[in-house]
Amino acid sequence: MKTKMEKVDNFSQSITLKAIIIGFLTLMMLIPGAMIQNLITERQQRSEETIQKINSKWSNAQTLNGPFLVIPYTTTVADEKNRVTTEKHSYNMAPETLIVNAKLIPEERHYGIYKSILYKSELEISGKFKKPDIQLPANSQIKWNEANIRIGISDLRGMTNNLDFALSSSHYTAEAGGIRDVIGQGLVISLKNSELLQSGNALSFKCRLKLNGSSNINFIPVGKTTQVRVNGAWISPGFIGAFTPEYHINDKGFNASWNILHFNRNIPESWTDNQTQPFKETSFGVKLVDTVDHYQQNMRSAKYAFMFIALTFVVFFFVEVLTKKKIHPIQYLLVGIALILFYSLLLSISEQINFGVAYLMASIATIGLIIVYAHSIFKNKMQTAILATILSILYVFLYVVLQLEDIALLIGSIGLFIILGIIMYFSGKINWYKQDEAEEPTIRE
Repeated sequence: MKTKMEKVDNFSQSITLKAIIIGFLTLMMLIPGAMIQNLITERQQRSEETIQKINSKWSNAQTLNGPFLVIPYTTTVADEKNRVTTEKHSYNMAPETLIVNAKLIPEERHYGIYKSILYKSELEISGKFKKPDIQLPANSQIKWNEANIRIGISDLRGMTNNLDFALSSSHYTAEAGGIRDVIGQGLVISLKNSELLQSGNALSFKCRLKLNGSSNINFIPVGKTTQVRVNGAWISPGFIGAFTPEYHINDKGFNASWNILHFNRNIPESWTDNQTQPFKETSFGVKLVDTVDHYQQNMRSAKYAFMFIALTFVVFFFVEVLTKKKIHPIQYLLVGIALILFYSLLLSISEQINFGVAYLMASIATIGLIIVYAHSIFKNKMQTAILATILSILYVFLYVVLQLEDIALLIGSIGLFIILGIIMYFSGKINWYKQDEAEEPTIRE
């Protein structure tokens, strides 16, 4: 009969216990895997902070809101004690038609290893206001000589020209100003020609605006009819906001056009003071997309770390079972650490060079390290070559999944299903009970 000590020693050498240990080590590798994902997130946040610093010195994303015709008026009000007070108000008019032609000139700025996408823009703005038809309360007086045109611009640091604003046959200059209302801060054009406003005619306008900005440019469809055309030398634009344009993209750039009518958005033709809803929900525009977002690709690849570790451990485990060559749990642990270090290598190298080249370098280094170590364990060229082939297929599979953004989940799921099927097939060829029995020492009487 087997002694108690022999049974303990027998169990400690069994295939079942080894499988449990390998499973535990695989789960333990989730900890450094999570640390790698946290590192990627930290580096991405640092990149965004640095890009924000670059943008703040140039100009942030721009939003064009307007122009609007603003006509101040006063109302005389008497209280119960016949005390007379004068209240100041403003009557705001949106344009009847608004046409914007924008040309974007993108450029890249670097700060160390970080890159920001900036642009210069040339805007031609034209349209017309219908004749002012103001319905005011009793005891009100219009201040025609204080009327002005307001254009909301989100970041005035991007202005690079002195604005010449043409209203009908008159020309005006602009000053920085405005208040924090639905129009926002930006440019104010004072209109001192009261006869022009009181003529009862529609007022056409036109101006040229040069704006620097970063990342994206946005527009508010304030006109009863709004037409916006944007073109630029950027091959990967993203169209953002409440409206989708008609667009064309080729290897030289893009052009896009929007045609928005008054019933497509909730912006009134006129309102008093600030008695209207904010306009930002109706904004639309163009985002200059950086297709080389290596942080996103690093994060997506890191999410496959558990699969790589589990499959590599399974290969080592099958070799151990079939060849009866003992592999110590410490050796499994070292291989797992090497697999985790792949993602650290990939992140650090991809911050310096192209992601594809970084992936090739990191995968070759990792596979080479594991293969050399595996050969020292197996002492068999065939087994080492099989492991090298399997690892190479896995890393090629991961790279393909990373490139197929739209169908990555589908391809990844199918690939994992096939891999699981292969593992199940080969595991069915092994008599696990016999393997456990083979580990048991026999006692001769």
